[in-house]
Amino acid sequence: MKIIPLSEGSFTVDATKKFIPFRLSEDEMSARTHGSLLVEIQPFLIITSKDILLLDTGLGMSHHSGDQMQIVTHLAEQGIQTGDITKVLMSHLHKDHTGGMVNPATGKPTFENAVYYIQEREVEFAREHAGASYDTAKFEPVLAGNVVLLKADEGVIDDYIRYQVTGAHSRYHQVFWIGEGNERLFFGADDAPQYQQMKHRFAAKYDYDGKKAMELRTQWWEKGRQEGWQFLFYHDTRRPVANPENES
Repeated sequence: MKIIPLSEGSFTVDATKKFIPFRLSEDEMSARTHGSLLVEIQPFLIITSKDILLLDTGLGMSHHSGDQMQIVTHLAEQGIQTGDITKVLMSHLHKDHTGGMVNPATGKPTFENAVYYIQEREVEFAREHAGASYDTAKFEPVLAGNVVLLKADEGVIDDYIRYQVTGAHSRYHQVFWIGEGNERLFFGADDAPQYQQMKHRFAAKYDYDGKKAMELRTQWWEKGRQEGWQFLFYHDTRRPVANPENES
């Protein structure tokens, strides 16, 4: 499998849920809003023998060179057009993960030939809690198209992608394992957003169930060490991919 991080850059985010661009090489860490988090926004392109997969879709911000969304520009840089994506796997529907789901110019799904896989209960929850964290306009047009609403707490997609609802970072957050040959990729999205969080135990106040997220990270990191998983970190500013087998 080929893993390609599609970074949209680094941002600070505080209780307002606004994402403010932050230049790691230029901006002062002390200038951040008190209590804010420093995160990367980083969907992943995964190329397998069966599919061209997209894991979450970023903020949907325009590229600095024009009106085209960054995620579309980054895909084109890899020789991938929007119509080439076959599956979009959505961990949850917070706005920093759904921004690229819909083309703002057409109001239609950005990845026109893809099947979008979304947890059904997450859709219902997002509609009920629209506001700072959820922007329903970013995903509603997708629901009228080629979408599979996953209903179970866990299951398998096309025999090689496994999903599981955790309810850790958000009420119906789900994580994915992708297996092909001897390779195993794990996408924990916001349950396991950064490399350092896998190595240090703490319960985050911004999680729906911070203690559960903490325990899951510990379990996943050890299981990944035993089975040779590669971890994909959506919010890590330095290290998008890591294999605990190779860690000291």
